[in-house]
Amino acid sequence: MPDNRGDAFARLFEAVHEGVYIGLLGPRDTTTLAANPHLKAMFGYGAAAADAEIRPFDPSRFVDPQARVGFIGRLADEGAVTDHLLRLRRVDNAPVWVEVTAHADRPTADGSVRIDALVRNVSERKKLEDQTRDLYGQLLQAEKLAALGQTISGVAHELNNPLATILTWAERLSQRALDENTKRGVDTILHESERAAKIVRNLLTFARKRQSTRTMVDLNTVVRETLALRSYEQRITNISVVDGLSLGLPQVFADSHQVQQVLLNLIINAEQAMLGANGRGTLVVRSWHDADREAVVLEINDDGPGIADELQPKIFDPFFTTKEVGKGTGLGLTVAYAIVQEHGGRIRLASHKGAGASFYVELPVSGTPSGASSSAPSNADFASLIGSTVLVVEDEPALAAAVSEALTDAGLDVDRAGDGQEALRRVDMKAYDLIICDLKMPKIDGIRFYQRLTATHQDLAKRVIFVTGDVAGTEAEKFLQESGCRWLAKPFRLGDLLRAAREILA
Repeated sequence: MPDNRGDAFARLFEAVHEGVYIGLLGPRDTTTLAANPHLKAMFGYGAAAADAEIRPFDPSRFVDPQARVGFIGRLADEGAVTDHLLRLRRVDNAPVWVEVTAHADRPTADGSVRIDALVRNVSERKKLEDQTRDLYGQLLQAEKLAALGQTISGVAHELNNPLATILTWAERLSQRALDENTKRGVDTILHESERAAKIVRNLLTFARKRQSTRTMVDLNTVVRETLALRSYEQRITNISVVDGLSLGLPQVFADSHQVQQVLLNLIINAEQAMLGANGRGTLVVRSWHDADREAVVLEINDDGPGIADELQPKIFDPFFTTKEVGKGTGLGLTVAYAIVQEHGGRIRLASHKGAGASFYVELPVSGTPSGASSSAPSNADFASLIGSTVLVVEDEPALAAAVSEALTDAGLDVDRAGDGQEALRRVDMKAYDLIICDLKMPKIDGIRFYQRLTATHQDLAKRVIFVTGDVAGTEAEKFLQESGCRWLAKPFRLGDLLRAAREILA
């Protein structure tokens, strides 16, 4: 009876949907004894290619040369590997991830090993794993930022009250006749308190969804306007800019000012990195439409020192910075992350130490504009406010005093109440033209005060201005949206408060 085992093996060798490799792996080269059609296709060879030409384990085929040393070492020491992950190059040099299960004979005198191996292409699986890992990392980051955001929101609210008091007094004093030294000191207080207020606003941008005005925006226009703001600094510091912005991009539904804030943070960081490392640099700005992701992508690339692998997971963390003490708050990238995420997009980094860095900002092209934004306050004739009666409802005594005295200086008749309960008693006893009310107060807060005021003094309820340190993610945010009440964020300028009062009384 004839033995058909050889023919059966040959048919299996040809038909199996796994790469089969039999050969000799040496320290510097390989000798292929047999390679099946699936292995040839996996590495980009034609079906008619001779087996001897198929050498997937040559040193030049390894993306990481050290991976080959480790692979052959394991085969020599253990005599086998199972699902050993390697990144190799196809004949066209395209990378491919493979898993190798192999048995090896004893190594020869020169360190070569003969192997019988099954090779499986796992590039798609590896791609999915990387995407899952990226998504998981983003979810962890979002969860961490959300938790910290709740804390920061409360801290920012507490900071806004004393800042509002300082800013109000500084503004009032700056308008008085002062000697030169005193005026310089007051101007410094005013400038530094506004600087502190900006830091708090950055904290709140990170901590929550800000009140924003979104429209359909041409991202390229925002990029070029942002670069124009940096053109002088770039010129005198030897930073050259390469414009790689793509034509015909679809518009995105976004707040252009917030997008500009993201771009400024990225551009300034890139400039500082390049100057610190090289004293000059080249900034490359590219944009394109990713139809598969339905997004417009912007890349900010620098030729600076890059970011070390161990630092990359931390770069979006609040207060993390690689800059010298006093040179950065560690909030720039955190704020950028929060703004992009709020817009339904994502921001990511690609960098290697010593090889520059690229930040990618993706913004979705879909979206429907929510409605026209309110117009900016007009230049009011504040003299028309003289004689108006105002009730200031504020539980912070220092801030209440500062605002009340400022309004009195402007010619208004001002009363004060420390909470909503006291305010309700006052409106029952006296007619007021306007109420300026804090939202967060003890006993009866601003929301409940307004609800009771609407029930008993409906006309007066239309003339309320709320002031607040923060409303994000709270009942107050929904209340302000649904009620349509005018409100100002602390700390505010006296001019803004007076303009709001003028508009309401008009």
